[in-house]
This record gives sequence, C-alpha cells and structure tokens, in this order.
Amino acid sequence: DGERAFLSKALALGISDGENIYYIDFEKAEEKNVLQSLKEIFESSETAIWGHNLKNEIIYLMKNNIQINNIRFDSEIGKYLLNPSESSYSVDKIAYEFLNIEIPSENQILGTGVKRKTFKEIDLEQKKAYIFNYLNTVNKVKKQITENIDELKMTSLYEKIELPLIEVLAYMEFVGFKVDINVIDKLGVHFLEKIAELEKDIYELAGETFNINSPKQLSVILFDKLGLPVIKKTKTGISTDIEVLERLSTEHEIADKIIEYRSMVKLNSTYVEGLKNEVNKDTGRVHSVFNQTIASTGRISSTEPNLQNIPTRTEEGRELRKAFVPEDDFILCDADYSQIELRVLSHLADEKNLLDAFDQDLDIHAKTASQVFHVKLPDVSPEMRSRAKAVNFGIVYGISDYGLARDLKIPRKEAKKYIDNYMKYYSNIEKYMKDIVEQGKRDGYVTTYFGRRRYIPELSSRNFNIRSFGERIALNTPVQGTAADIIKAAMVGVYQRLKKNKMKSRLILQVHDELIVEAYKDELETVKTILTEEMENVVVDFKVRLKSDINTGGSWYDAK
Repeated sequence: DGERAFLSKALALGISDGENIYYIDFEKAEEKNVLQSLKEIFESSETAIWGHNLKNEIIYLMKNNIQINNIRFDSEIGKYLLNPSESSYSVDKIAYEFLNIEIPSENQILGTGVKRKTFKEIDLEQKKAYIFNYLNTVNKVKKQITENIDELKMTSLYEKIELPLIEVLAYMEFVGFKVDINVIDKLGVHFLEKIAELEKDIYELAGETFNINSPKQLSVILFDKLGLPVIKKTKTGISTDIEVLERLSTEHEIADKIIEYRSMVKLNSTYVEGLKNEVNKDTGRVHSVFNQTIASTGRISSTEPNLQNIPTRTEEGRELRKAFVPEDDFILCDADYSQIELRVLSHLADEKNLLDAFDQDLDIHAKTASQVFHVKLPDVSPEMRSRAKAVNFGIVYGISDYGLARDLKIPRKEAKKYIDNYMKYYSNIEKYMKDIVEQGKRDGYVTTYFGRRRYIPELSSRNFNIRSFGERIALNTPVQGTAADIIKAAMVGVYQRLKKNKMKSRLILQVHDELIVEAYKDELETVKTILTEEMENVVVDFKVRLKSDINTGGSWYDAK
C-alpha cells in the first residue's frame, strides 16, 4: 500500500509457478498464515525465485522473518544491464519492448500528483489485472532478457554480482544505520551560530543588509555595488552560482564568505533537519534506499537519506559522521579500498610507472608530484602533493586544462603544463585514453573489466560540447565502472560470509569505495579478516594488487 516495502503493509500476494498466476488477497486470507505456509518454498535453495524489482519483496519478507535464498532472475536488473542509461525500467516498458504488449503503467492505474491513489484504493479487478500483467511479463521476458545478456557476455556479471547484490542491498536497507539525535541537535546549534556569524560578515563587507539567498539581490551587491566582473549570464540574469563565486574569490573576500554561508545553510537544512526526519521512530536508525539501477556507471546510489553524499571536504561536513553510531556491544568497522580507481587505471592502461609505484607501496600522489614538478621524492611539498592528487584524479575523469586550472585556482597555462608532464611520464595512460575514445566512437559503447556495457551516443554528436561530454564518459566509465563492479563483488562476498557463519555482525553501508560493518565486539577480529580477504581477493586478473585499509571506532567519524 506504499512506495517502500520497509514502511508499508502488503495488500495481496501475487505468485506464479511459471504457468498459473495466483492472487491471494490479504483482506480475505490471514497474511501471516499465508506467508508462513509458503516460508519453506521462499527459503528453499532449490526453488528459483524470479521477479521484477525483487528488493522490495525481499525486504518485506525479512520483516516477516523469511529469508529468500535463490534469486535467479530479476527483469529490472536484467534490463538495466542491457541499457544502463534509461530513466525507468518499469514492467510496462519491459512488456512493450520485449513482448510488444501494452499494459497500463502504475501511473495510469494510480494517477499522479495530488490525486494519486494507493493500491488500497483501487478495486479488486484492477489489482488482479495489475498483478497478472506484472507476473505474466516476468515469466515471458526471462528467456529473451537472459539470452540478450548472454550475447553481450554479461552472464557472469549478472549471475555472480548483480543478482546476489539484490539481497545485500535489501538487507542493508532493512537493518539501517543507528543515528544519535543528540549529536545532530548539537551540530544544528553550531551550524546556526556559524550562519549568523557569516551573515554579519557578509553584511559588513557589502555595506548593507540584504537577502543573501536571493540571487537577484546578491547580484546587485556583487556586480552593481562592488563592481565585480560579470562571469556568466543566464536567461534570468547574471549568474551567482558556485563556479562564478569561486572565480570571484580572488577578486573580493565576500565571495568566499558566501560560498561558506551556502554550504552551512545546506548542511543545516539537508543534513541536520533532513536527517532528523529520516530517523525511524521504532528503530532509531535511518533506513536508506539503495538503488541498483540509477547510475549508468554501475555505481550504487542511496536516497532517503542519501548517505553517499554526506560532505567530507569540510571539517563541519565531516562532523556529521559523528552522529552515525553502532548499537551497544557493537563497534563500527570501516574498510576502504586504497586508490582503487588509480589501480584500475594502471591495469587497464598497462602503465608500468604506475604499476611499479603501487608494487613498491609508494605514496602515489607524492610520486606523481615528483614527476610533474621535476623534484626528488623527499623534496615534494604538501602543496605539490595535493596538486598532483588533483591531477591524478582529474585524469581518471578526463579533466581538461581549463577544469584543472579552475579546481586548483591556477592559470590555465600552468595547468596544461602539469597535464603535459603527467602524460609524458605516464605515456601509456595517454595512449589508453586515445584508444578508449576511438573504441567508443567505433563501437558506440565502452565496457568495464567485467563486461558491463555503456552506450555513448554523445560520441557521434555534431555538437562539440556534447561530443566532449561523450569523450569524458568513454574515459571514466571503464575505470569508475570497474571499481564499482569490484566493490559490489566485495559486498556480496562479505555479506555471504557473515551470513554463512551466522554472525551477529552486519554489513550496513557502502559509500563509493568503502564498506561499513557494524561489528559485534567479540567478532571484531574475524570481521577484519573477512573484510580484508573479500576486498583484496575479488577475482580479477590484475597486474596490480587490490589493497584495503581498515579502521574501527565508536562512530563513523572515528572509524574513518
């Protein structure tokens, strides 16, 4: 009767044995009895489970103490693998594409906006028709979707990583992450004080009070009163976005204050107020939704709340992690891949200088700095290292001299020199980058190490900006996508070992290249071993070894 299984009640069960389709209405039959009588079938490792967006059903069954053990097909995940750039993978779209049948979409049945109904409010015949169409589609598309996946050589990726991951994500959503409301309240007070202080500074620098949140009033202050140069115009007037403010920061100190003010306001509204609203009253935990089919690169994303977006660049942003804590008798164990994307790049490009540096366990950013700035390794200053780090990560994402100049606040000419020096030393990376873009143009897609495919129609665009965007996608998809596949494989490995060993410790979060386990204190050493083994031994035939670092603590902040 709602969007999310974790927060909703079931109205009916639609189930099929592959031929017949049954509709069991929970108003007429006792839900608990129905589920219990089917528990053996659900939990059997012999019975193959098929479905569409099965994560929701798994969470619902977990709430009823039933554990699914044999997911063999999910049409939503299958379709996502076949084309990861679509906006939706709904059943009606799949039925139309693969079966050439038009079935009503959820929006057509329930409506949209304020007038949208819930399934509870539509009549029985409509519910039955919906369930029939849903299951009939899943039954009929399985053969074609699996064959298509096989043709594109993604069967192993589908069966060994994507399908087992559904259960892992369902479990993480079901278990959630404990939040200490007191810590959030204290941070809220601190942020509000800071906002008031920044307001005062901005008014002083402007020489008058005005509404800082109004782009119109702000642009009058910046460009009319203070006479700062206009950087960018939009349809509605002069832009005051972050990019503009960053460029103005060398002109006047008010720009930095406004950047900080905006960041504080966002921290307070999105994370302090936002997080408090997301904490579940019954569990004291946030149960974020983990999406497997949103990011085209294969990465997992999270919403309600978005735990992957908690800011880490500022100390204030990092402070938010203090609110995420373990239960009593547990400790947080945070395992992080060490420079996974650069390791992937060094393998894909077969770049000897980078491979050697990893092999010798050198500080990669310092090593790059010594090459880019032509100094000996011991003479690399912290500033040189941080600039080299920007170059290292920028290269992975296909950064231009313009982008690097903006990030480092240096002249474009200097940025170009850094990139040129980098490419001279890591010459195979330059070759790899040219080759991968050419391959993308020729084939219309690029793939990750595991065969995940991403189509890039932008590469054949006549528009220079769109084409350049396509080139950046071609560069970063194999690297970012391979790293995403590796971390997914590690998640599956860690989750399955904890489950098999019947441990109390639980995998509760994945953020980019880190995994967090809420470890039962008596199991901590075993958890560390499992994390290290599963993360470092993901089955890849790489020329560079995967490496992880583990920290523990009484909050996410301490474990980082």
